[in-house]
Amino acid sequence: MCIAYLALATDPQWPLFIAANRDEAHDRATRPAAPWPQQPTIYGGLDLEAGGTWFGVQQQGRFALLTNHRNLHIPSPSEPRSRGELCKDFLQGQHSPLDYLRSVQAQANDYAGFNLIVGEWRSDEARFECYYYSNQQDHAPQRLDPGYYVLSNAFLNTPWPKSQRLADQLTAQLQANPFHQTEVLFQILRDPTPAPDHLLPTTGLDLERERLVSSPFIVNSLYGTRSSSLWTVAENGRSILYECSYNPQGIETERHSWPIQLPTSFL
Repeated sequence: MCIAYLALATDPQWPLFIAANRDEAHDRATRPAAPWPQQPTIYGGLDLEAGGTWFGVQQQGRFALLTNHRNLHIPSPSEPRSRGELCKDFLQGQHSPLDYLRSVQAQANDYAGFNLIVGEWRSDEARFECYYYSNQQDHAPQRLDPGYYVLSNAFLNTPWPKSQRLADQLTAQLQANPFHQTEVLFQILRDPTPAPDHLLPTTGLDLERERLVSSPFIVNSLYGTRSSSLWTVAENGRSILYECSYNPQGIETERHSWPIQLPTSFL
């Protein structure tokens, strides 16, 4: 996952909305979003090389999403563990979001740079409890208050051009039409506009590569946007996970939607 947007409790009818693009090498073996074969209560894509995931949701209302933190000036471990296991372990576990991220923080040096957001549905209050953590910052996990968030390959809400562009467009669309016009939202995620050179971040990539990855949607024969995801959650616990998959030319090849009913409490 290379860019993700969250609207957390910004509308009383919609406790959570997530939109995200996953950028990856096209030859990396991947299974599109679906119920996991051995754990059908978990929905998400699977990295078939390392066995983890970049974004997944669980039927009881747990979710996890991950982006790589890109700064080639910071050394990585010589034999890093797979970052995709961070999402997988939360989805499979029972720890609260805060307790889980505290355990991740204790082993943060085992991984190359990452950003991780995990959350859990509180059915009695019809809300999500969400936390963010990056192993490239010397900070404890951060609780997310209601609001709009965007996460690319820097820290949460860092105003990289691609992040700001995507967040502005999605926020405007949600505020104008809270009933989530799926096709319009996917179209926003498919924005191939690169940033001008003078606004590019300095992360250690050469200029050509920095340009390539500066758009919300990346089209390239070797590395690009492999999928777009949407997850919409209503106050009654009804949710739908959508995913579009793309080929190296940026053309949609398949689309799936998965209705997921989260637990509800009637007090």
